[in-house]
Amino acid sequence: MLLLFLTRRVFGVGLLTFFLSVAFSAFFRLTRAVVPFWISTGVLLFVVLLGIIFDIVGTAVTAAQEAPFHAMASDRVTGARTAIALVRNADRVASFCNDVIGDICGTVSGAIGSALVIDLVLHYEAYRFEDLISIVMVGLVAAMTVGGKAWGKAFAIQEANFIILQVGRALEKGKRLLGLEENNRNNRSYKSNKSNKKKRGSRKK
Repeated sequence: MLLLFLTRRVFGVGLLTFFLSVAFSAFFRLTRAVVPFWISTGVLLFVVLLGIIFDIVGTAVTAAQEAPFHAMASDRVTGARTAIALVRNADRVASFCNDVIGDICGTVSGAIGSALVIDLVLHYEAYRFEDLISIVMVGLVAAMTVGGKAWGKAFAIQEANFIILQVGRALEKGKRLLGLEENNRNNRSYKSNKSNKKKRGSRKK
C-alpha cells in the first residue's frame, strides 16, 4: 500500500511539473517576439527569485517547530493555525515547493536564458560570439540560482518559524480575499449541524 501511494504521488508530481513547465515555456516563447529585451530580463530575474523564495519556504517548513504555533493559535495570532497545518504536512509542502516549483523555475529560467541569448545574437548580429554569450548566460543564471538558494537555506533554517508564520498569514489573507475562509466555515457548520441531528435521532430511538 505504501509503495502504491508513493508511486501515485511521484507520478502526480511528475505530471504536474511536466504540464506546468511546458505551459510556462510555451507562453514565454510565444510572447518573446513582441516583448522588449529588458522585460524578458526582468521575467528571468523574477523566475529565479521565485524559485529561491519557494526553496526557502520548503526548507523552513521542514525545520520549523509546531509547539510555538499552538501557543500563538491560543492567542489568536493571525496565520498560526495555517502554520500548524503546514508543519504537519511538511513533507508535502517541501516536495511541492522544492521539487515541483523549484524544478519548474529551473526549467523556465533555462528556456528564458536561451531565448535571451538568441535575442542578443540577432539584435547585435554577434554570431561569432554566440557560444560565448550562451556560456556566460548559463553561468549567470546558475550563479544566481545556486547562490540565492545557498543563502536562502541558511536563512530558512535560522528563521524557520518566522518564515512559516508569514507564509501562514499570507495564505489566510489570500483565503479571505477569495472568500474561501467563509466557505470553509459554512462547510464546518453544516457538518456540525448534520452530526448533531444524527445524534438527536439516535437518542430518540
